[in-house]
Amino acid sequence: MTLATHDVRWGAGGRMIVDGITLSAPPGRILGLIGPNGSGKSSLLRLLCRLRGVASGVVTLDGRDIAALPRRELARRLAFVEQQATTDVQLTVCDVVRLGRTPHRAAFASWTEADEHAVEAALERVGLAERHDQPWHTLSGGERQRVHIARALAQDPRELILDEPTNHLDIQHQLSILGLIRRLGLTCIVALHDLNLASLFCDRIGVLHAGRLVASGSPENVLTPELIRQVFGVEVHIRDGVGGRRHIEYVVDVEPGERP
Repeated sequence: MTLATHDVRWGAGGRMIVDGITLSAPPGRILGLIGPNGSGKSSLLRLLCRLRGVASGVVTLDGRDIAALPRRELARRLAFVEQQATTDVQLTVCDVVRLGRTPHRAAFASWTEADEHAVEAALERVGLAERHDQPWHTLSGGERQRVHIARALAQDPRELILDEPTNHLDIQHQLSILGLIRRLGLTCIVALHDLNLASLFCDRIGVLHAGRLVASGSPENVLTPELIRQVFGVEVHIRDGVGGRRHIEYVVDVEPGERP
């Protein structure tokens, strides 16, 4: 067990948004978080990387309370990729990735050969080494998300948290990004909307509903018609898909001759 929550709670505006969640990420594997909008996925991710403090309970990293860890030490272990960000600042690809070296550098320290090697290695891992000097604003959405992941990798983390990394991407880039994440071999926690992508790429799945964890386990055990009906309010048929993973087909009620 590396990153875990133990009866974690957090709320805002008089409402409990994360309500008593206990969950752990399998080392070197992908834990997917799914649930309807407002179920607490993004809030839980921010508690995991200490962008917010828990109201009660504890988040641990290798058994240590992350609230007791120095921020620089935490940032050397754990990286967070938010939903796609934009900027009006004129940056190059390498400028963005270099931000990931901040936890490893003292204030006012000179840029080192080790820093540059980390940036180059991160770009190589995401397949963008040839874009090193390309202006950020000229990249496609999928390329920008790869650069965000490269920035996180430049931190040299062992745990990687990603908040809906496929949001607003076409299906080709969704598959490409999730395939990249799977090949990294890191402990990953990723929030997703698409249930079929979660089934295809995640080793374990945690299902959130109204701030609570209602199920966790392998995709085969978690993604059942009953649970999907309960949490998402839709009817589905499930069959075996690629590699034995579950493939979810949504039941759409249409009149004869109408297109769904």
